[in-house]
Formats: sequence, C-alpha cells, structure tokens
Amino acid sequence: MPADADFRSTVQRRLWRAVLLRRAPLWAAALLPVLLLFASAALRSTSSTTPTTAAAAAGALATDSLPGPGVDAIFFPSIILLTAWLLWLAFDVRALRRRVAAEWPRWLDAAVPALEDSSALLATEPATPVARLQRARLQERILDVLRADDCRAIARTRIRLAVLPIVASLLCAASAYAWQQSQAAPVRQGPKSAPGKTRPPASGDIVLRVTPPAYTKAAPFEADAGDIQVPQHSQVRWCHKRAGELPATIELSDGQTLALAQDCATWTATESLFWRLRGAAGNAGGSRHNIRVTIDQAPQVSILAPIEAIQVLAAGTQSVQLAVAVRDDYGIARASLHLTLARGSGENIRFSDRELPLPQSPDPRTRNWQKNWSLAELGMEPGDELYFFVRATDNAPGQPHTVQTATYTLRLPGPQSESLDSSALSTMVKPQSLRSQRQIIIDTEQLLADAPRLSAATLRERSESIASDQSRLRLRYGQFLGEESTLFGDDEHSHGDGHDHGAEAGHAPSGGFKDGSMASIVAEFGHKHDETDNATIFDPKTKEVLRRALKAMWDAEKQLRAMAPKAALSPEYEALDAIKELQQAERVYLHRTAFVPPAIKEEKRLTGDVVGAQSTRRAQGVADDKVPQDVRELVQALASSGALPALWSRSAREIIAARIGGDEHRLAAQRAVQDVEDGCTDCRAVLRAYLRATLTEPGVVLQAQPQSDSVFRQAWRGKEQP
Repeated sequence: MPADADFRSTVQRRLWRAVLLRRAPLWAAALLPVLLLFASAALRSTSSTTPTTAAAAAGALATDSLPGPGVDAIFFPSIILLTAWLLWLAFDVRALRRRVAAEWPRWLDAAVPALEDSSALLATEPATPVARLQRARLQERILDVLRADDCRAIARTRIRLAVLPIVASLLCAASAYAWQQSQAAPVRQGPKSAPGKTRPPASGDIVLRVTPPAYTKAAPFEADAGDIQVPQHSQVRWCHKRAGELPATIELSDGQTLALAQDCATWTATESLFWRLRGAAGNAGGSRHNIRVTIDQAPQVSILAPIEAIQVLAAGTQSVQLAVAVRDDYGIARASLHLTLARGSGENIRFSDRELPLPQSPDPRTRNWQKNWSLAELGMEPGDELYFFVRATDNAPGQPHTVQTATYTLRLPGPQSESLDSSALSTMVKPQSLRSQRQIIIDTEQLLADAPRLSAATLRERSESIASDQSRLRLRYGQFLGEESTLFGDDEHSHGDGHDHGAEAGHAPSGGFKDGSMASIVAEFGHKHDETDNATIFDPKTKEVLRRALKAMWDAEKQLRAMAPKAALSPEYEALDAIKELQQAERVYLHRTAFVPPAIKEEKRLTGDVVGAQSTRRAQGVADDKVPQDVRELVQALASSGALPALWSRSAREIIAARIGGDEHRLAAQRAVQDVEDGCTDCRAVLRAYLRATLTEPGVVLQAQPQSDSVFRQAWRGKEQP
C-alpha cells in the first residue's frame, strides 16, 4: 500500500541520516591526506615563475597520456588518489544503503524494546488479522518511540569506524609525496615555458659543509639549513644539493653577502651570526638560521702549591713543593715555569732568571706537574727571594692565547740585625736593607692578586708595609737633593739643629788635629753652607729626573697609605723608569749661582701688553658631548617614518659590533637592521631602542654662580642686616 511504503521510507530515512553522520568522519579522514598532497603540489607549482592552477593540471592530465616533467607530473599522484577515494566512497555508500534497507527491522527490534520485536511486520504485508492488528499498533507508536537519539545509538552500534581505509590513504599519500620530491625536473607551467628554466633555490635546497680547524681535531660534518654550532675559525660552505640550481645570495647578519652559484659560498667563522637565502630575483628566503661560534678559550693555569702568594719559609727549611695544573679546550703547545732569584739588598740587588718547560702528559689538553725542590737546587740562601710564575700557550695557529699566572714569592729570611740607630728613637729599629723599586712593584702586584681573598685588616697591614718600603727608598734618594734623614745612620745633623759652632754647641775639639788650622777644624767638625758643597752635585737635567722619581715615589706612598694599591702601580712604574734613567746619567761639575731673572725688554715696559699672559678668570665648563654624530643622526632618523640617511645600515652594523656585547643582544639588533632594510616600519622603534642603549649619559657639569652676592647688592635689595 502507498501509505505503508511512505511509512517505511520515513523510518529508513531517519536511520540512513544517522548512518551517514556516523560514517562521514571516516570519509573525511581518508580524504585529508589526499588534500594535503594536493596542497603540496600546488605549493611546488606556485614557487615557479608562473602560478599553476589545478584546472591546468587536470587539462594537462587529459591531454598527456603519461606524466611529463611539468605540472601533470606533480598533480598526477594527487589526481589518482582522489579518483580512488571517490570510487571507494561510491562503493561504501552503496553498500551502506543496501545494508540499511535489508537490516533496519532487526536493528529496531534490538534497540527499541517498545516495538515488541515486531518491526518485521512494518517491512512486509501481514497475512493474519492478528498481524495486521499488531502492525497498526506499531504504526501508531513507532514515530513517537523512535527518536533521533535512538537512531544515533543504532548507527553507533551497527556501523563501526574502520581504521584500514585511513591507514591505506596515509600510506598512498606518503608514497606519492616521496615520488614528487624525487622528481628533479622543474614544474612545467604551460606550453610557452622556456625549457631548462628552474625556480630560485630555497633554504631546503642548501646544505652546509663545515670543516673545523685542524688543531681542534674535530671531524668535518654536513648539516641542512638550520641552527648549527661550529668551532671558531671553522670553514663553513653553503652548497646546492642538486646541480642546475639558479644562482642565489647568502646574506649574513653582519652585512656580508656571499655569492652562491655552481661553486659553494665560503665563510670563516669568527663570531656568531645568522644567515638567510636570497634568490636570483632578490627575494628574501624568509627564515634566518643561526651559526653559533664556540670561541677558543685561553688556557686555564692554576698553581696548586704553594697556596699563599707570598710564603715565608721557616728557619731550617730544606725543600719546598711546587705543583701546577694547566688545562685547555683543544691543546697546550707550550707551558713553562719561570724562576727569578733575587739576592742582595737595596740597589745592590742581583737577579738571575731561568725557564723550565713543563713535561707533556698523555692528554694534550692538560699538563699536571709537581716537584719537591731542595733549596740548593733553587740556589736559595738566607736573605734570598724567589719569584716564579707559569706561562702557558695553546695550540691555536696565527695568534695563540698566552696566559700568565700571578707572581708567587718564596722568601727565605736572613739573620736579624739587632743594632739600633743612636740618632733615632729608641723604639725604631734600624732597617736591615732597602727593597728596590722593582721589588716594591712585585709586592704591589701580588697584593692586587691576593686582595679578593684578604680581610680588610690584612690588606691594610700589607699595604702599609709596602708603603713603608717605598718611604725608605724615597728618603734614600732624597739625600741626593739635600734632604736629610737619620734613618740610615748618617753622621750629618739637620740644618735646623742650630749653627753655633762653638764649644757650647757641641763642636768643641776633643782631640788633636792634623794641622791645627781653623780650616781643618771646620772641615772635620763644621757644617758647610757655602757653594763648594755643590761641587759634585748632578746637572739640572739629572736633578729634574731625580725630582720626578721622588714625586712618583711620594704619590705611590700616598696611594698605598690610602689602601689603593691599584692606583699606586702607575707612579711606581714612573719611579722605576726615572731610576733607570738616573743610572745612565753622568756626573758633572756645576758651579751654583743665584737666580737672576731676565730683564724685561724696554719697549714693553709700562705698555700694558698682556699677550701671552694667563687670565685669572675661570672659564665656564662645558659638558662633553659623548654621543657620536653618526649615532645621533641615525637615532633621530629612526624616530620618524621618513627616508633614512645614506649608508645607514653600514653605520648601524658598525655601531652594533663595536658597542653591543653578548651574542644574543647583538644578533637581535642585527635582526632589527635586516627588518628595517626589508621595509618594516614598526621595526624602526626596535632598532632605535638598541642604538640608544649603546649611549652613555654625559657627566654633570657644575654651573658657577654668574653673579656674586656682595654686601652692596644685599643693601641695594634691602637685605642689609641692621
């Protein structure tokens, strides 16, 4: 009957809709790899000179029986897979429709208990009155009982999601994609495309070949375009993976450009940077790839024994231990122990140097050495000092790194002197010997090396001790300019002791004289103040050098008293240079005369001519402009959206290389330069911030008061106090 047929079709449509919703995810999942393959083919075609559409690919497939080297070769696997998917979809839909038409009564009986297992009466014509009555009852209730949730539950139970079609689609798409990638021929864009013309290379078509330096003993390696890390001084080459690619340009972050043609582009790694690829038409490759350079570090040298920088050997010591450890990242070429033995006192001190190479170890990157030395082997006697340090050089070619440790001191005290200076205070012990200016410099440098490990009290004590040595040496040299000191037991007295040369002044004769003349008495006991005391004095040039040495010694002593040994090193070296110059001076006779100023020329007297005279007024200080002109102009230009100065990128890169430290900040600033070069207006603010960070604030200049507030001005303003 027509009414029964419509009723059955309504029930089947509800079930068929639920089955389609259940099966649709499987169809979509199987279609997704095919669509991705189509997208990959489209990207390969659009990367050529003229874009290619899918319609052109279909036309090419229709006209060519076999895939050629053009668009049809790229889209052929995708079209085959799409055709296979459509055939499978049609077969699956037909099978599901047949299954629903044949099994829907059984599905309803199992899922809806209210139908009382009588759903088969709805599919066929009942033969008995009881069956017709039951069918009428089912027709009245089935549309109310069979809801959408029941249909979806039936579809979930009866229609299972198969994994095999998805796996098959993935495998076929992967095989087709691999076949596409293996095709070396370029994409054909149409019948008018020129034969042999290729697309510009991409970063994926580049391979990097890295050859580390021979002294690192690292093996060469190859890497695809990406971030890599190489040793310093490595040779990096950019090469095409396949022959026949168009020429391109490798653009480095420091502004260099390397031509990449049939031959590889070569660069020597000196600092970390990034690169990107530009095609023949100048289009940017887009992605940037970092090349991190591992800097060749200098050797690390440590003296394990003795621990203290200045070690005073106890009386009776017969031997001393020296232990050294040297380590480098690649290899040690030379390592030696330098010994300097100081013997003597004052300026009559003698130095003897010798150098001992440290033996090699099985590992070329380390050298560990220790030895117990007897004092006889070192040549030390009581009162001697031994200075030693270790110098190591790595195996880097060209300019190897050389490291030298701080100077260590072994001091073997001599016998103590118990005599006191009769002319000094009773508590002041007469100094045994003077330390030379060179020894004072060595002590100061050692104090600087030990300062981080010393307490404040120990630092002050050692600084005061060196200052005392500098003071004694200064007083000793000061005697050559007429300064008098009783610290060294001189027999002369000072000029302020009084000059009554009679017996009551302590100059009475106590014994016989050679000739009894007054001249001999004065010569033996008197105090000469005439010109003849300058008969053996130095010439003015030598005295000037001596004054410079004394001034430098005094400046060094002041800095040492103030616990500033670093600031004392410069005047100490100045004093040493002056002493060396004094040792080469000649002693001449110079008759001392009074100073007579030159006469003023009569034509200039009372003329008021002050040409060449220094003004007594102080000029107002002007703040120093520490901002370079090129940086100022570039920062101001980046603040606007107008045109930038000529060669601005070169100036920006030079500023970044000279003023920005650290690889991360420097590379970020160089990225900003490239972005601005590419036309990014918003990136100007980023580059401007990096350039402004390189500037330092100028110092504050104190402004003088322009007018003086005198008593007259106060009275004039009514501020005079009653």
